[in-house]
Amino acid sequence: MNTGDIPTQARVERDLHWLMDRFCEVLDTTNAEEIRSLLPWKGQVSHPDPLPERAPQAYSIAFQLLNLVEENAEAQTRRAAETIDGPAALRGLWGQTLVQLRHAGLSDAQIAAALPRIRVELVLTAHPTETKRATVLAHYRELYLQLVKAENQMWTPLERRGIADDVRAILERLWRTGDIFLKRPDVAAELRNAIHYLRNVFPEALAMHDQRLRQIWEEIGNDPALLDDPESLPSITFGTWVGGDRDGHPLVTADVTRMALLELRANALNLLREQLTAVARRLSLSNLLQHPPDLLTETIHRYAALLGEAGQQALERNPNEPWRQMVNLILARLPEPAGTPDAGRYTCAEELIADLRLLDESLVAVGAIRLARSDVRPLIRMARTFGFHLAVLDIRQNSAFHDRALAQLLTAAGIDGGDYPSWNEAKRLALLEAELQSPRPFTRNGVPLGAEAESVLSCYRVLVEHMHVCDIEGLGALIVSMTRQLSDLLVVFLFARETGLLVSTPEGPVCPLQIVPLFETIDDLERSPLILREYLAHPIVQRSLEWQRRRQGAAERVQQVMIGYSDSNKDGGIGASFWALKRAQQALAAEGRAAGVRIRFFHGRGGTLSRGAGPTGRFIRALPVDALAGDLRMTEQGETISQKYANRISAIYNFELLLAGVTGATLRPAPARPDHLAMALELIARESQKAYRALIEHERFIPFFREATPIDAIEASRIGSRPARRTGTRSLADLRAIPWVFSWNQARFYLSGWYGIGSGLAMVQQEEPALFAELCTRMREWAPVHYLLGNVATSVMNADTTIMHAYAELVDDATTRMIMLETILDEFARTRALLEQVYGGTLEEKRPYIARQLELRREGLHRLHREQIARLRTWRAVRDRDPEAGEEHLRRVLVLINAIAAGLRATG
Repeated sequence: MNTGDIPTQARVERDLHWLMDRFCEVLDTTNAEEIRSLLPWKGQVSHPDPLPERAPQAYSIAFQLLNLVEENAEAQTRRAAETIDGPAALRGLWGQTLVQLRHAGLSDAQIAAALPRIRVELVLTAHPTETKRATVLAHYRELYLQLVKAENQMWTPLERRGIADDVRAILERLWRTGDIFLKRPDVAAELRNAIHYLRNVFPEALAMHDQRLRQIWEEIGNDPALLDDPESLPSITFGTWVGGDRDGHPLVTADVTRMALLELRANALNLLREQLTAVARRLSLSNLLQHPPDLLTETIHRYAALLGEAGQQALERNPNEPWRQMVNLILARLPEPAGTPDAGRYTCAEELIADLRLLDESLVAVGAIRLARSDVRPLIRMARTFGFHLAVLDIRQNSAFHDRALAQLLTAAGIDGGDYPSWNEAKRLALLEAELQSPRPFTRNGVPLGAEAESVLSCYRVLVEHMHVCDIEGLGALIVSMTRQLSDLLVVFLFARETGLLVSTPEGPVCPLQIVPLFETIDDLERSPLILREYLAHPIVQRSLEWQRRRQGAAERVQQVMIGYSDSNKDGGIGASFWALKRAQQALAAEGRAAGVRIRFFHGRGGTLSRGAGPTGRFIRALPVDALAGDLRMTEQGETISQKYANRISAIYNFELLLAGVTGATLRPAPARPDHLAMALELIARESQKAYRALIEHERFIPFFREATPIDAIEASRIGSRPARRTGTRSLADLRAIPWVFSWNQARFYLSGWYGIGSGLAMVQQEEPALFAELCTRMREWAPVHYLLGNVATSVMNADTTIMHAYAELVDDATTRMIMLETILDEFARTRALLEQVYGGTLEEKRPYIARQLELRREGLHRLHREQIARLRTWRAVRDRDPEAGEEHLRRVLVLINAIAAGLRATG
């Protein structure tokens, strides 16, 4: 479906002007008339210099209004297309996917048999890319609902006036609310934001997605009985890093992790209580009108006796209504969030699901199958998805931190190893192998340890405590970032031994949790297959994977491997990163097959194109089929969470894109890999990396970067609890990928999204002209190259050479400014020109929807960029000699950063 058609654009312009008129009315009544005349899309051509102090906040609100109307217009256009042409008309969604699978020769029974094996897991992180406060996000959610409400044609003129009044009230709240973080949010605040989605958005969105899947399934002529059972649907589950990601984040302590686990569990149980209470209200069936099955009656009496007084109250509350009584007893059996469950309480979600199954069967037995479908089966699905834990909590730590922790443990134990971080791999492995043969820990509780050792062990003790008191279901993976050798993974088993996390079995100790490598840089990705091969061959790993398989009742052993999109891009540029990730996935999957283990890839995608983002359907289709294997785990970071899931309609759409996309990519016959295009991609990657490394290794590059972008202001911002650097070292290697991308985007270079690709394409054109010609004619035929070049084209379109020149003027040294800007602009011109050859026309002609989006934002963004440049210059001039004045100027710069991010719909 072409969402760039005239009706969509007309709807955007209509709704934008309506909302902007309401915003102007608010400004008129709050003594801000002068700002009203400066807003974009209001016909003003000249602007004062500088802008009034509050103008950037008004621009930020205006751009957010544009973002909302575009989101709503896309949703309404999809609905109109489905109404006219049917569900198969929507690209990447269930209707099209199921029809394509039928055309590929699969019957409805074959598709239905495969659906339960499809799995998607979204992992919410608190990466510092969400510039909007939670309060502000809530106001925009409410505003979106009013926009959707106004779509309805049923309202009378008076009722429409009421909607306009409500919109004005929301806009006035936004105008009177601080727009930026004045201090960093703590981890608890970030966790509350993640829980908002897990608790308030995802359950309802999942239920509506499931209903939509069943409706489309039946609409296209498939047997509805095949999807009747909740277990027949594809799986979507959730994880989070908030409270568990301690890589370069000293505020994530053991107490914070304990708090996160308990908060997640408490919210999961409260969600179940709410849903069960609602079901109890609905299941008012009387035993005077239908005879309940004997098994239901027996179970009710048994549970009532087991629960004592609470059980008796459950019976007395609803006499002659055994189905309600059963739900009351299920409610009484739910455990409390903290502490060991009392007698009669559930110890795990599986026990709850078994009782819900019994309730379902008892309704079917009396002919109430419609009630089973509407009331009980969605609850079974919810219990399966969210359990008693809501989302699994991953624990992530850096391999260098682990090295220091082990060195401190060895020293405390009186073992020569204080210099462990400097040991070579052979010496490390000799120690680790010897220690893994012994069950004894290095130290006893209470022995003083170093800071790193205490941090690691105290965290693991919290995991052991939670596993024993609650259950293991809420515990995710132990992720080792910057995994560079086998020892980085094996050392985790020693920390597990030290804290009692290892489980004894007749065959030897096992770790109940997955230990997951995170391969991030280009070099690490290239070495990753050998590291994984050695890891999977280790006896303790083999025992652990088998133990995990048996516990989960799985058919095969599974090892999770995380791959990083952000650092590989910062390390080698977008072309080399993309190719290294693709090759690594294929090689890692092959290593897994050779070891009899399926590799489950965990994709560490960021929110921008250069950090792995991009159209969901294209991303999935570009993955190697043998690496996807029907199982997608990926991060949703920062602002991406609110953009995709803040509004229910968008959340359902994104769930459908993911689940239908993985299903289609897994079940459709794999397309033949065009070797020529693969060769072209390899050549582009190799040459682009050379060009990119030459740029960032230039002696003048870092000074240019520090002055020509607002990186210093971004590092001083308070948009996340996590520091901008892992260790505080002032180096490009230590700078996290988010501020790196964020700063280039703010200055409209978008460098990380395109740099080097022009050199790669030029080399192919010059040295392999036939191959370049084939690339031009067949680019869209192979998903990987289409996805990469499509993302690069989007980045090029978002870049703006006029603004690049303006930010470069912030660089004091004229020679540095001239050399670096000329280098970047030459590569930019080369990249755009060659992309347009590949596309067969200008990017604006070939991608009109993106071009229109950018044109709508152009004038307002140019004004904000000019203002930001002036404010940056002033702040940098005063911050050292007058810190108090510097802080006030920084606040103004941060407001501008927020406004520009709203206009670009992206941070880092």
